[in-house]
Amino acid sequence: MKAYEYEQRGITEQVLNLSCEDKQELVNALQENAKEENKYYKYDFVIDNCTTRLRDIVFKNSTGPVVTKNIRPANDITFRKLIHEYLDRSYLYWSKLGIDILLGDPIDKKISNNEAMFLPDYLLKAFDSTTTNGKSLVLTKNEILKATITTQKAPLLSPFAIFTIIFLIIAVLTFMRNSNPFFSIFDFILFFLAGILGILILFMWFGTDHPECKNNFNLAWAFPLHFLIVFFIFQKWSWLRYYFLTNAILLLVLLLCWKWLPQEMNNALIPVVAVLSLRSAARYKKFNNDHRKNAGLSDKKNFL
Repeated sequence: MKAYEYEQRGITEQVLNLSCEDKQELVNALQENAKEENKYYKYDFVIDNCTTRLRDIVFKNSTGPVVTKNIRPANDITFRKLIHEYLDRSYLYWSKLGIDILLGDPIDKKISNNEAMFLPDYLLKAFDSTTTNGKSLVLTKNEILKATITTQKAPLLSPFAIFTIIFLIIAVLTFMRNSNPFFSIFDFILFFLAGILGILILFMWFGTDHPECKNNFNLAWAFPLHFLIVFFIFQKWSWLRYYFLTNAILLLVLLLCWKWLPQEMNNALIPVVAVLSLRSAARYKKFNNDHRKNAGLSDKKNFL
């Protein structure tokens, strides 16, 4: 109570309408769960968390049929959309961006009514909408502590706005003068960060036990190989121009297919992908220009 009061969060109590038999079954289940061999479990962010455990222990230990009305806001709702609902409400756009980058397409599948209960608010709605043996599961509901936290105002500059401004600046500078020394530093940082992020996404996919991080389409733009290529970006090797040409084309295709991907991509990343595509095309053009200049000088020397 003190912790929630300090954090200005609210507490709502639901008194469950359980028979004596159901209460005893629940007590037995809690005692069994508290044993040393049972009290630890592998946490899963959406499938098996501290909220779904409450759902399961109550529903599984009811002696009568359990019926829950639909609590989903839409039939095609996904884990990601429900998470977005909370982040958008609190204007946590940067947190939303980070979540969307690290979590792959498993959280974009349509979820069942039961799966929607992975969030505390939806479990509360579910208990309110559930009957056991034809009787309401919740006998009474009491507000123990009223939430006093105020919703922050939307930031003036969201990730999408900031990245769009950066894209416009880079686009203008690129078309004005692609050989600007500024781009030597900018391109190194840009592709280096994209490569590092790609390595992190790969680690979350293959190096952890989080199934929600698998099949992440963000690897299409945060390509891990950029981390190595960036250290050779100033070399005159001809194969590098084809690397950047291929990358520019693939990123352009990614932008065109943005809304039809199996994974819902964060729209704030559109200008980021556009910058990567633009600078990849600019790098390809610069390699071509340098190659022509070197070839011209070589021909002139041979002629002389």
